[in-house]
Amino acid sequence: MNENIQELTTQKQLKEAFPILNQLRSDLTEESYFELLQEMQKDGYKLFALYHNEKIVSLAGVSWRINFYNKRHLFIYDLVTDSEHRSFGYGEKLLSYIHSWAKEQGADYVALESGLQRINAHRFYEEKLDYDKWCYSFRKTL
Repeated sequence: MNENIQELTTQKQLKEAFPILNQLRSDLTEESYFELLQEMQKDGYKLFALYHNEKIVSLAGVSWRINFYNKRHLFIYDLVTDSEHRSFGYGEKLLSYIHSWAKEQGADYVALESGLQRINAHRFYEEKLDYDKWCYSFRKTL
């Protein structure tokens, strides 16, 4: 298998990532994706991709955060594997890479949020990757 993981930095790479990210964030248009991405990158957002045979099959969007309870940590905002490539271990490989990279950069934790309806994702995080479910996240529409 020809696999590699890299940070996406060029406009061409980021455009190639959109259809896969759109499977997770289906409310985005390509235009809104690039508008938000530009702002998010100013705040340190990075998008990593796992390539299989020179095609993106899995993505992880991350950013460094600091707070009192997790200290300096890496937050995973977006994690998605292309629907045609799920259950082949690509998400696990990409997350393992992210975990190692974050540790090398000095993080004590990697954190993420997952929608309540994503039962299979929760099972993946808890059973396969040993994540702890330790809080609820709330938001209020204004």
